[in-house]
Amino acid sequence: MNAPRTERSPEEERQHRKRQLAATLRIFARLGFDEGAGGHVTARDPIRPDHFWINRFGQHFGHVRVSDLLLVDHAGAVVAGTGTINPAGYAIHSQIHLARPDVVAAAHTHSTYGRAWSTLGRPLDPITQDACAFYEDHEVHEHYSGVVLDPAEGKRIAGTLGDRKAVILRNHGLLTVGGSVAEAAWWFVSMDRCCQVQLLAEAAGRPVLVDPDDARATRDTIGTPALGRLNFRPLYADVVRAEPDLLD
Repeated sequence: MNAPRTERSPEEERQHRKRQLAATLRIFARLGFDEGAGGHVTARDPIRPDHFWINRFGQHFGHVRVSDLLLVDHAGAVVAGTGTINPAGYAIHSQIHLARPDVVAAAHTHSTYGRAWSTLGRPLDPITQDACAFYEDHEVHEHYSGVVLDPAEGKRIAGTLGDRKAVILRNHGLLTVGGSVAEAAWWFVSMDRCCQVQLLAEAAGRPVLVDPDDARATRDTIGTPALGRLNFRPLYADVVRAEPDLLD
C-alpha cells in the first residue's frame, strides 16, 4: 500500500505544493472546517525553504486559487502575492516550520469536532482502526493563553508537537503536519473525524480500546506518510475535477 513520490524539478515541486495547498483549502471548505477568517494551511517553498506559502487572510477557503496564495518569509513579510496573512497563522506556522525541517506542510483550522475534543485536554484513544494512526503519534498542548499572536507561543506549540504528526491545542483545536501537503491535509481530515467518533462513542457508553501492541502495529500500517498521501489522492482528484478553477 505505497504511494510513491514523484521526482520533480524545484519549480515543478513548487507548483505541485501550491496546487495541493489550494485543493486542501477547497476540501476543508467542503467539510465545514472554515470558520470566518480563522484557519490556515501552509506549505514550505522548495526553492526558498525558509519561506512558506499560506492562504490569504479573510478569503473564504472555498474560493482559494493557486494564484491567491502568498509566499511569506520567517519575518512575516509577504514576498510574493497580494494580500495579508493571519497573524496567528504566522505566529504558529513559522515556528513549526523552523523547528521541524522535515515538515513540508502544516494545517490548523477551527473544525467543530476538533474544537469540541480539545476542551477535554486528552489525547485520542485507540478505539478504532483509524484512530490507531495517531496512537503515540500526537500530543496535547495544555497551555491556552488566548489567540496565538506571539511567536513565543508558537515556539511552545512546536515544542509540544515534537516529532509527532499532530497536536491537540487545548481549548482551541487541532494542528497536523506532514512531509507533504497531502499528508498534513489527510491527517487533519482523519483526526477531526476520529474526534467525532470518540465523542459519539463516549456519549453512548465506554469504548473498548484496541490493545497497545495491536494499536502500534495498525499505526505502522495506516499511519505512515505513504498512506497519508494515498488517502489524500481521491479527495484531490475529486475537488480538482469538480472545481478546476482552483488551479488558476
